[in-house]
Parts: sequence; structure tokens; C-alpha cells
Amino acid sequence: MKIKYPIIVEGKYDKIKITSLFDATVITTEGFGIFNKSEKLSLIRSLAQKEGKIILLTDSDGGGHLIRSHIKTAISPDKIINLYTPKVEGKEKRKAESSKEGILGVEGTDKDTLIRLLFPFCDENSGESVDKTPITKADLYAYGLSGRPDSKAKREELLSRLDLPKDMTSNAMLSAINILYSKEEFEKLI
Repeated sequence: MKIKYPIIVEGKYDKIKITSLFDATVITTEGFGIFNKSEKLSLIRSLAQKEGKIILLTDSDGGGHLIRSHIKTAISPDKIINLYTPKVEGKEKRKAESSKEGILGVEGTDKDTLIRLLFPFCDENSGESVDKTPITKADLYAYGLSGRPDSKAKREELLSRLDLPKDMTSNAMLSAINILYSKEEFEKLI
């Protein structure tokens, strides 16, 4: 399956994992190397302009959040598709020890999850398209996930159940949920 937007990941093993599943342009940040290499950030900015969007798929740990935030300061938000891997405890097979936070990164995420995350961004010519009614901010309000005194606690509980980072903003959560679930699936979760 061909992905129509460039995918930004942290390291070469993340890139290997993605390219083993998809025909895609994958750019690595070289981990925290992105902070010292203005040319890498320039390349990502140029890709976002040229291709219309980029897919940002960093690990769901503290380091991944820092890298994601750094990229988001340099690129217009409307050019970024934020994807998040579930927070799953474990260690990558190639490593002797687990990461500092003890969760799997992109390279350790199972292929079915990655396919589910990236399938909506496959080129229309390479397979069947996905038609989903989006979940809206009004839906989040209706279910008490925004605009209410206890909304933050409800969002954190939902994010925990979905194995997503608990510190996601409501907009980031909405984006992730729309990528991962149909409206019907979301309503069943609620």
C-alpha cells in the first residue's frame, strides 16, 4: 500500500518497520538529532509544503513528545497529521533493556496497529478508500469530554482505556480518535 504523505519517525528502526509494511517516503529525525540539524527541519518543512501534509509518528514517550513539539513549532498545524501509537509496556526485540519509560516505540508497535493508523492515508489508487463520519468537538462535548468541570478526568480515563498518552490535549485526542476509530466504534467505546 502506498502512503500519499511523507512520514516522519524518530529513528532508522522505525523507518525499517514502516517501509516493511508500506510504500512510503519516511524521514527520520535521528532522534534528538533534529534539535541540532536545521537542514533536517528544513527538509521536513519543505516536504510539508510540497506534499501538502506530513504524517508525524513519533514514540508516545517523553522523548517522542519533545521531538513532536519541536517539529510542530516549525510547521503550520494544518500541514501536520499527528498519529500516536498506543502506550504498550515492553521492550523492542533488538534492545537488551526497555526504554527509560518502559514502553514500546514505533518499531515495537505491532503491524496491525500500524496498518490501522496509516491505512486512511493510502493513495486512492492503491486500494479501497475509507469513508468515515468524523467525530466532532460537539460530540466530545455531548459525551462530557470537553467543556464540563469533570471533562479532563473523563478524557484521561478514556485515553488510558485507549492506551494513548494521558497528556494529550482535547484537539490532539480528537485527531487521534478520528484516525483510529469510526464514529460508531467511538460511540461503543463511550
